Amino acid sequence: MAPKTIDHAITAGSLRSAATDPTHAGVLSFMRRKYSKRLNGVDAVVWGIPFDAATSNRPGARFGPQAIRRASAIFDNDPQYPFQRNLFADMATIDYGDCLLDYGNHAKTPATIEREATKILKSGAYLLTLGGDHFVTYPILKAHAALHGPLALVQFDAHQDTWPDEKGRIDHGSFVGRAAREGLIDVERSIQIGIRTHAPDDCGIRIVHGYEVEEMRAEEIADTIVRHVGSHSAYLTFDIDCLDPAYAPGTGTPVAGGPSSAKVLSVLRKLGALHIAGSDVVEVAPAYDHADLTAIAGSTIAMYMLGLRAEWLAERRG
Repeated sequence: MAPKTIDHAITAGSLRSAATDPTHAGVLSFMRRKYSKRLNGVDAVVWGIPFDAATSNRPGARFGPQAIRRASAIFDNDPQYPFQRNLFADMATIDYGDCLLDYGNHAKTPATIEREATKILKSGAYLLTLGGDHFVTYPILKAHAALHGPLALVQFDAHQDTWPDEKGRIDHGSFVGRAAREGLIDVERSIQIGIRTHAPDDCGIRIVHGYEVEEMRAEEIADTIVRHVGSHSAYLTFDIDCLDPAYAPGTGTPVAGGPSSAKVLSVLRKLGALHIAGSDVVEVAPAYDHADLTAIAGSTIAMYMLGLRAEWLAERRG
């Protein structure tokens, strides 16, 4: 048997090297990627935002990044299913750690997140963010839109997040409406999948309701997304409450009637035709979880996001 090493997250000599930590031991970064704040030569960055002060129901998503990292230890750096490749062999990836926020001054939170996201994006790296509640997507969208222009928002969610808003308000239920008004997203190219609540305004965004997701095949859902977005640069955000509570009980605002993790993963796997400029997984709240069901789903969705990026890079580089 080949010799194994441990604590790859701090001892890795290469950002492309595979880890051999035992699944049950070692320093827990996302998929054992090296912890680093150095952005030179980095293709992809995984970053945590432990913030949940914008939640309207059960708090706890501030512990989401920790839970997702812990669950990701099961990915042992063999070729990742279903991508049939070591995702990092040709995609230098780091775990950038977490965003430092002042828990006593939430008014500073949006600017802090946007500033740090902008720094990462200016390096040319792809940014995958682990939330945190869904408000964190708003300042991240601002940073991406400053670089790419208005983005097509591809949002997997049980909620539209377009509720009425006021300047300076920090609320996970209104960030999409604000992003639409501020021109951060192209509403004609944006789409929400899995919605099963009502909001006063759809902002002109295409909605695939929860009952439609139930009735459609994964291929049909993916085709709907790809056709609607077209060649426009997209931002992919996944609120874990898109999943039925049977598959993701550990979240702040669970809504019955959602899809299974298997169906959603099948949809994600078919989104390779999109130009995804950035992505996030949010609203994992481990205090309400059972047997890490939600954390495992969240970490797998995040892995798929990196898998899609690895394929995109491989195609681009020939």
